[in-house]
Amino acid sequence: MALQDLTSLAFGIEGVFSHQVAKPLLMPLLAAYAATRGAPKPLIGALLCGWAGDVLLLSDADWAFLAGMGCFAAGHVCYLVLFGCRRTSPLLGLVYGAVLGVTVTALWPGLPADLRIPVACYSLLLTAMAYRAGSLGVMAGIGGALFLLSDTLIATGVADWPQLPAPDFWVMLTYIAAQYLLTEGTLRAMYGERRTTS
Repeated sequence: MALQDLTSLAFGIEGVFSHQVAKPLLMPLLAAYAATRGAPKPLIGALLCGWAGDVLLLSDADWAFLAGMGCFAAGHVCYLVLFGCRRTSPLLGLVYGAVLGVTVTALWPGLPADLRIPVACYSLLLTAMAYRAGSLGVMAGIGGALFLLSDTLIATGVADWPQLPAPDFWVMLTYIAAQYLLTEGTLRAMYGERRTTS
C-alpha cells in the first residue's frame, strides 16, 4: 500500500490506485500490524490520530488543515506518553532545540498570519516528540527525526518556499518511513524490555 501511494505521487496516477485512495489506508494497516504484535495503547492511539490527520489533509480547506494538525498534535501527545520518562541525551535536546528555533524563525515571515501561532505551537510539540523518540533506540529516534522532516517540508509549502519536484512524494516518503520506524522501534524496544525483565 505504501508503494502504491508513493508510485501514484511520483507518476501522477489517478483512479483506484491514486494517492487519495491509498493514503487513508496506510495508518490503519500499520495500526493493525502493531496490534497483532501486542503494541501498547499509546502507539495505536498515535497511529489512529495520524490516520485522522491524513484523511483531513486530503482536503485543501483551511479548517481541514488546522483540524488535521490538531489530530497529529494529539498523536504526538500519544507518542510522548509512550516514551514516558526514559532517558534521552541532553546534547540531542540542545540540537533539537536549535533546529526548532531556526526553523520557526525562518518560516515565520512566509506563514499566513492566522497560522503562525498554531504552527509554532505544533512545531514545539513535534520537536519534543522527535527528541524523546530517541529514548526507545536508534530506529525510533530516526523515525522521530523523519517525522520532523516530513512536517517541515509541509510547512515550507505553506510558507511558499521553493519546493522539490513532486513535493508530496517527499512528504509522504518521509512520513511513511517515520511512522513505520516509530512503530517498529517501539515494538523492538518493548520486546527487549520484556526479555530483560523475564
